[in-house]
Amino acid sequence: MTTAAHRVRPVGDAGFAFDRGDIWDRMVRPGDRLPSAVLLEADLGPIHLDRLRMTGPIVFVFFPYASSARAGAALADYEHRLHPALAATDAHLVAVSPQIPARLAEVKRRHELSFFVAADPRHQLIDAFNVGFPAPGADVLLGAGRSILPFPAVIVADRAGTVRHADVRPDGAAYPEPAEILAAVARLP
Repeated sequence: MTTAAHRVRPVGDAGFAFDRGDIWDRMVRPGDRLPSAVLLEADLGPIHLDRLRMTGPIVFVFFPYASSARAGAALADYEHRLHPALAATDAHLVAVSPQIPARLAEVKRRHELSFFVAADPRHQLIDAFNVGFPAPGADVLLGAGRSILPFPAVIVADRAGTVRHADVRPDGAAYPEPAEILAAVARLP
């Protein structure tokens, strides 16, 4: 299965190009396993991914931080067009950022998001999926001690913890359309 991640060569906001062999070939792919990780939901606290996937597949949306206008617009769009459609399935929608939970609560309230908005401040999921890139100085904004931001990405994992869909895009690219994500969820076994 070819994903968007394997068709493009990203260029970060800092203006440097990433070597395809250095990053893209190591990124998450269908067939990879969801790690046993704990994320910190902005309002609810710890989310154990092993427990969450037992109740349904998980759609992860990776975004950099609460004040990102592009990511905020995508999350608001997903609230209105994706989340209601996913509610008809047993799939969970989880937005993931390396920013600390206290700062993520702002984007959740601003856009009245009813799905999970979770912090990955230790980069457990970001590192396991290899969807991060260095962003010098981002540690101050994130409040998490590392300057790694995730590429815009949507990853779908089934109840067994197997990645079934991975759409990783260059930094600054638009997020996938809700219809694309719903199609990936509909293809789950």
